[in-house]
Amino acid sequence: MIKYLPLKEINARYETEIREAIAGVANSGWYLRGDATTRFEEHYAEYIGTRHCVGVANGLDALTLIFRAYIEMGVMQEGDEVIVPANTYIASILAITENRLVPVLVEPSLDTFQIDDARIEQAITGRTKAVMIVHLYGICAYTKKIGEICKKHGLKLIEDNAQAHGCTFVERDDMACCHSQRRTGSLGDAAGHSFYPTKNLGALGDAGAVTTNDDDLAEIIRALGNYGSARHYVFDHIGRNSRIDELQAAILDVKLRHLDADNQRRRDIARIYNNKVGYRDSVWHIFPILSPRRDELKAFLAAHGVETQIHYPIPPHKQKCYRQWNHLSFPVTEQIHAQELSIPCHPAMTDEEAGIIADLLNSFS
Repeated sequence: MIKYLPLKEINARYETEIREAIAGVANSGWYLRGDATTRFEEHYAEYIGTRHCVGVANGLDALTLIFRAYIEMGVMQEGDEVIVPANTYIASILAITENRLVPVLVEPSLDTFQIDDARIEQAITGRTKAVMIVHLYGICAYTKKIGEICKKHGLKLIEDNAQAHGCTFVERDDMACCHSQRRTGSLGDAAGHSFYPTKNLGALGDAGAVTTNDDDLAEIIRALGNYGSARHYVFDHIGRNSRIDELQAAILDVKLRHLDADNQRRRDIARIYNNKVGYRDSVWHIFPILSPRRDELKAFLAAHGVETQIHYPIPPHKQKCYRQWNHLSFPVTEQIHAQELSIPCHPAMTDEEAGIIADLLNSFS
């Protein structure tokens, strides 16, 4: 059986380092907001390329607190609009509606599965305050055009980087030479990161972070995640309890040292599947394929011992929790959600396993 994502096997490669990190925290007697958190925040900010990293409880909180902080700063107010891809995981949209902001859904490109930058500008109104891009499946969603649109209209650019730790945006000049390279999570005004165990950089529980170069934003997010307090027993904001714990920070700091190598292994597996992968830079958190016979293909692979998953079977605008959108039609999004199948792609895979899957896909008829 080729499992979709054997987390025990993936984490076992660094078992000694992880155990040492856990023991270090256990022996320290300090379990929240201590040295392990500080080290990880500093290392992750340096890795991403931002001045600040603020650890929070999970990826949804990271996104939610970004919007909450902008409201606290007077940059946004209830009823303002945020442009967001229609084909994202629902957490991207929950963060918007939780702050009583209005999501404006925009179709993706079928070529990249990312928000279609040709459709963004027509969705902008007088109430638009931000664009959220989602680096879905680990594929870079940012384009130079998106940056230009945000600058032209004075919009905040927020990244949902939950699935793309270590991914880069490479800007090339007219001669197709590399001009600059920046990591996702540093491309906009702020970014939310999830360290859910299945992520490329995964904790052994829930954890998340916000990265930004905005000093004021980082300070307010840190306070909001600490009950609204920046000073002991002084509460300037109505906050919540959303803090990364010392154990998860220590574990993540270990795994961060191996992230680039793990991502490269994912790319190696992806090349076995398809030597002509045409997506922008990707860290292959998910390797998605589209098939009009998705359910048959899933059953075929299962019968041959290959475990797969679907990301995601129901698009946000068809979910019961957003029943007010159920009548809307987003044909590209709906096609992706109806046809997407995720095949195994992780750093503990062997070339042989990837080859078996590629052969099975080629033999499916």
